Amino acid sequence: MNVSDLREILQYVPRFRERIFVIAVDGTVAASPNFPNILLDLAVLRSLSVRVVLVHGASHQIEELARKRGIKVTNSDGTGITNEITLELAIDAAIRLTNGIMEGLSAVDLRAAYANAIIAHPAGILGGTDQLFTGRVERVDNHALELLLKEGIIPVIPPLGFDGEGRTYRVNSDGIALEVAESLSAAKIIFLGADEIVGGPQQLPRQLSIDESEELVKKLRGSAANAGLISKLECSSRACRGGVPRAHLLDGRINEALLTEIFSHEGSGTMIYSNEYQQIRRIFKKDVRSVMDLIQQSVEDEEITRRTKADILQRIEDYWILEIDRTPIACVALHTHQDLSLAEMACLYVSKAHENKGFGRKLMAFAENLAREKGMERVFALSTRAVNYLQQKGGYVETDIEVLPGERRMRYEDSGRNSKILIKELRPRIS
Repeated sequence: MNVSDLREILQYVPRFRERIFVIAVDGTVAASPNFPNILLDLAVLRSLSVRVVLVHGASHQIEELARKRGIKVTNSDGTGITNEITLELAIDAAIRLTNGIMEGLSAVDLRAAYANAIIAHPAGILGGTDQLFTGRVERVDNHALELLLKEGIIPVIPPLGFDGEGRTYRVNSDGIALEVAESLSAAKIIFLGADEIVGGPQQLPRQLSIDESEELVKKLRGSAANAGLISKLECSSRACRGGVPRAHLLDGRINEALLTEIFSHEGSGTMIYSNEYQQIRRIFKKDVRSVMDLIQQSVEDEEITRRTKADILQRIEDYWILEIDRTPIACVALHTHQDLSLAEMACLYVSKAHENKGFGRKLMAFAENLAREKGMERVFALSTRAVNYLQQKGGYVETDIEVLPGERRMRYEDSGRNSKILIKELRPRIS
């Protein structure tokens, strides 16, 4: 780990301190060689005062136990019919796994407790068929979970629920994680899955809005191969609509996927978000240092003109930054010359870690729309090393020095940079 990695992590620590993360682990992941690493990752989260609730599935364990005993189960994931024999297998497999998880947590010096905090009712009759011992969450015993969390204890919740008369039901773990996250007003719900997350033809993008996630579910609906992914996308969207700010889908078999997703801008999986994840905003005085740090390497590489803090402060109303999760990753400035109906797009920069993702074009379009709003008819830009980019991606064409306003022409000549001058005619925006 280098210093910049540590700085990136430290940006998130105050934001997550004493917040609740609900982490849902599929049975396949719990049986994978990477699971001990996940338990170590939970120890890291606890050391940073993140409060963790662990919900686990048991489909893999139920199927393995059924094979050993020569028993055919009616369903293993808690979304179909659960007959009595299947329920007995589910209880046996789930409780064995819960115990194994608690042993693993103890091995990394974490306190944990099995929490029967899921009050369930029968799923009932669906499509004319009684689902028997398949259950649905009626409510979550918040009080019990909050008492454990307050004492620094990780609640471990198996995919089982109980009604008021002591009957046990097989409940889908994704659904339990959703209800727990909503009930506890969690900051995040994180699904650690396997093949259905990353395999096959479905290569998920890094970020999805709620609407995009729900639209993807419609496209995937009807495919049995995508059942696990659909379940997690649906629960993620519902969680976000229910007040959970972020939901994450990760491949739990990959080492460090959990910490990378939480403590880096790039992440390692797919995030579904409930509010504006990216935003472009005007900078404030407190942002000037961040802008200077952001463009420093580009200045040294002679891609961008050197600017002092005083230079930026003098025209601070012209500068804008693009943030991801409140972290600046790109910037642009728009200087206007009202008498000529001419604007200059300057200081366009995207951090190296976020290149080739459309952020530069997004900022260009933003600057052009801003110029239109200010009554500008043309936008020009000066460039030494991004000429092709501005031409191919932005539609700029090369021109000569005569287009520059007098004072700007003088600064251009004094700089000695010999930048190419590019210009673009602005078409009126169609409303």
